[in-house]
This record gives sequence, structure tokens and C-alpha cells, in this order.
Amino acid sequence: MRQNKEKLSNQAVQSYKIKSQLIRKLRTRFATYGYEQVHTPAFEDYDTYASIQKTVNKDEMIKVIDRSGKVLVLRPDGTIPITRLTALDREINGSEQRLFYIFNVYGEQNSNGTNKESTQAGVELFGNKRPEADAEVIALAVHTLKEIGFDNFKLEVGHAGFFKELVDQANLAENELQQLQELIQSKNLAEMEPFLKQLQIRDELQEALYAIPLLYGNPQAVLEETKAIIKNERMQEVLNNLKDVIEVLTDYDLLEHLTLNLGLINNMHYYTGVIFQGFVENIGKPVLMGGRYDQLAEQFGKAMPAIGFAYKVDVVLEALKQHQLIKDDNNPPLQIYYVPEERRNAFSAAKLLREQGYAVITKPFAKNAQQAGILFQSNGRVIVNGNEQQVETNEELLNLAELATGGV
Repeated sequence: MRQNKEKLSNQAVQSYKIKSQLIRKLRTRFATYGYEQVHTPAFEDYDTYASIQKTVNKDEMIKVIDRSGKVLVLRPDGTIPITRLTALDREINGSEQRLFYIFNVYGEQNSNGTNKESTQAGVELFGNKRPEADAEVIALAVHTLKEIGFDNFKLEVGHAGFFKELVDQANLAENELQQLQELIQSKNLAEMEPFLKQLQIRDELQEALYAIPLLYGNPQAVLEETKAIIKNERMQEVLNNLKDVIEVLTDYDLLEHLTLNLGLINNMHYYTGVIFQGFVENIGKPVLMGGRYDQLAEQFGKAMPAIGFAYKVDVVLEALKQHQLIKDDNNPPLQIYYVPEERRNAFSAAKLLREQGYAVITKPFAKNAQQAGILFQSNGRVIVNGNEQQVETNEELLNLAELATGGV
């Protein structure tokens, strides 16, 4: 029983360490693009989300009531509270803001209603609506995927405005729109054709909607194919915007990782422009999702364009395990042993090594015990893994630590 508990404890420690390493990589990479970390409270006012239509599913939020009777929710997402935080900051008047977050979000997402906690790591770029901003955020998403260690991945890039314009012309009922979205997302062309024929819409509009799931693949080729279904000036503007973004991404030399997908229509009421999601090979769900949401800040009283994305950290960890990209660098701490008269010297050595990044544990010397590490003995000399050495300088001590551990 004790061995099982120790095994479970070691697994928990190792899992947390791996997750911490991943988060550290994300935090470092976000910062190199000029983003600064922010945090929001775990508990948010329910009204913050209830007043914003068609974003977070209200039924999936975990609600609590405080002593005053006010309804609170455990934070269900990162973008909304950070947008509110930025919009309500009076010192920000249209200036560009680069923020990132790494924290847990909560929701009752399982079929049995079990509370679910997950970690999100995301960036939000406010105050810039140029194609260069869209491309840079997408480039950051690609850069972090490479940094994490993935080679075989794709970012699917679409645009919320294109499909919106078509369905606005079609004037569909809510249930018809929902069914159409499901058919497009599943690329179910067999059922889509008879579904469109029974709608009371023009033939050319039917053909355009039917073409949406087929507009998928090489960005340049899809842009060319899309010209055939342009129906008005607004759709042409959307196509031009996509062209501009792809042109910038070409200069980032990222097209090998990109697929243009005009059938990408997730959360269409939320996004207003470019949208994208990242997939890793053999992982059936996206590891990140993002897009442009220029109208969200207006819900908090300020017009402020914005684009961002969020990693699902726990899904990324699953992908790392499946792709065997988790390195076993669980090196044990360096052990420093000492006899009583050398305790001060041992503590001084431990302090120096910790300042150099070593994990160090100090212990009194016990005879007849198997002790790997550095032993400070009474004659002023030290023993490193069984071999006696002379230590007179800090440099010599660091060399011995390198010998004892193989490096930090």
C-alpha cells in the first residue's frame, strides 16, 4: 500500500513538473513577442457573462452564491474578463495592448455534469486591426507549437465574415442555420445538397453555400477558387482581407504549416474576422483556437479591435505524451553530505550551487550508507561519487557539481 502511494505521489510530482515546463515555455515565448502577463479573479460576476449573448454557454458555467446573495461563476474563459479589464481601463485610449494569461478555467462540460477544470494559456492583442496583427498572432501560434516540440501540425485559417455574409443573404431560421453549420463542419456533402434544395433561397446562393466545405487546402489555391462565389462587395472585402493576411504570412515563411479552410465556422457570433485553430498530427481535437473579435469590447463600453488565441494546455500535454515528446529530465537533486566540523563549508557550497540553478539537498554524513554526491569530510577534502578531490575555489566546486550530476 505504501509503495502504491509513493508511486502515485511520484507520478503526480512528475506530471506537475512536465506541465510546469510546458507553461514556462509558453510564458517565455509569449513574452518574446512583447506580451505581458495578466491575471483575473477565479470568481466572476454572473452578469459579466449573462449580458454577453452567444459566447459562453450559460448552462455549462459553475455558479455559486455569495453571502449577499449575489450570483458568481467560476471563470469559464480567459478572453472575456481580460477584454473587460482592458476596456474599463481609462488610461487605455486606443493604444495597442499585448497581454497574455495562463490560468485555470472551469465548466460543467461532461455529460454527467461533473465539474471540469482545465488550464488555458492565451494571448490577446488589442488596438490593432491591420492584417499584420492577424499574421503576427498566427505566427506566434506556429512559433510556440514548434517551441513545444511538434513538427507535424497544421493551422487551419478561415474568416467569420465570409459565411456570415452568405447566411445573411439566405435569411435562414435559427434551426436551419444550426443544421447548415453542422453539415458544413462535418463536410457532409451528401446530406447538404438535398438540405439546401429544400430551402427557399436562390440557386446561386445554394451553390455558394454548397461550395463552402470544399474551399479547403493550399491558401493560394483556395483564394483563387473563392473568387467564383463572391456575391457582393462585403464578400470581396473579406476575400481581400484574407489575401492580405496570407501575403504577410508568406513573408513569415509559414505557409507549409497553414491550410485555408472557409468551412471553419466555429462560434460565429463571437468572431468577426480571421479565425484559426491548430491541429497536431493524430490528435482529433484542436490544441489551440483563436480569431479576431472586434466587437466584444463594445459590450463593456469601448470600441477596441482585438485578436487572440488560447492553448488548451491539458490537450497539448496529451499530444506531447502521444508523440513521445516528453523528455525524462527528472534528475534527482545533488546530495551534499558533511561531517559536523564541515557543516558551515557544506552550507556555503550548497548556497553557491543553488544560485547557479542546481537543486541541492544537504544532509549529515552517515557511516556505512550508500551516498552518491559530494561529501565534505574532516580533512578539508571532499569525496565526489567515491573519488577524493581537492576543492579550493568556487570554479572547482562547480566542476565537481558538474561531475556529480552531469549538469543542471
